[in-house]
Amino acid sequence: MDQDVTHPLPALPTPDPGLEIAVLAARQLKAHGPLMRIINKFGGKIEGQMAHLPDGVRAQIERITADALTRAVKVAEHGRHAPDFGPKGAPALAALTGAVGGAGGIVTALAELPITITVILHAILRAAEEEGFDTTLPEVRAEALRVLMAGGPLADDDGINTSFIGARMTLTGPALHKLLAKIVPGFAAVLGQKLAAQTVPVLGALTGAGLNAAFLTHYRELAHIRFGLLRLTVLHGAEPVRRAFEAEMKTLKIGKT
Repeated sequence: MDQDVTHPLPALPTPDPGLEIAVLAARQLKAHGPLMRIINKFGGKIEGQMAHLPDGVRAQIERITADALTRAVKVAEHGRHAPDFGPKGAPALAALTGAVGGAGGIVTALAELPITITVILHAILRAAEEEGFDTTLPEVRAEALRVLMAGGPLADDDGINTSFIGARMTLTGPALHKLLAKIVPGFAAVLGQKLAAQTVPVLGALTGAGLNAAFLTHYRELAHIRFGLLRLTVLHGAEPVRRAFEAEMKTLKIGKT
């Protein structure tokens, strides 16, 4: 009988998941790193800059985002054959694209967006592989896309969408368009904030390269948390893992206040 590689099975008896859930909850609470906290500090300035973006830019960002994600998902069918840039190489590549995009203002920033989006999704898929999932499977790639819905790095949202993989799906045609219709508006809004942040002078060295590296690191961390939880649901069931994770998050937040 063939093993379902979407849901990796344990080679040994599984221990109590409590410790790993606690670690994942702690990682979730820390997902907004120091760089993100600095960016959020200037949230009002970023919102002000959003209002000054040229007419039609927001719609253009949505169109670019949808096209880039569609192409990236198709490329991801061969994800296991893509180059592995490593934990430091991926942010470095994102930083490079951000530096190039930030060099010429809004025009080059928009031109750079498809590359940034592809690099971010690639990092999410790598995180899924590291958690034991086969990224050539359409349902895993769909779950990778859903990471982009789990709270953007400029959003005041430390929650994570803990919906879990259900039935298998075909990630082509109407199914892909339906999924992207849910993801693109929110993710494009986050990317719009990123572009606006790059025009805020006070952010200085955080613009361009720094922002891109921070975004990639943020979404990669969310991917590790999400796919780590998914792996635990295979072993222990969705509801027990969900309840334990939410309880741990509540405990950590109480302890932080």
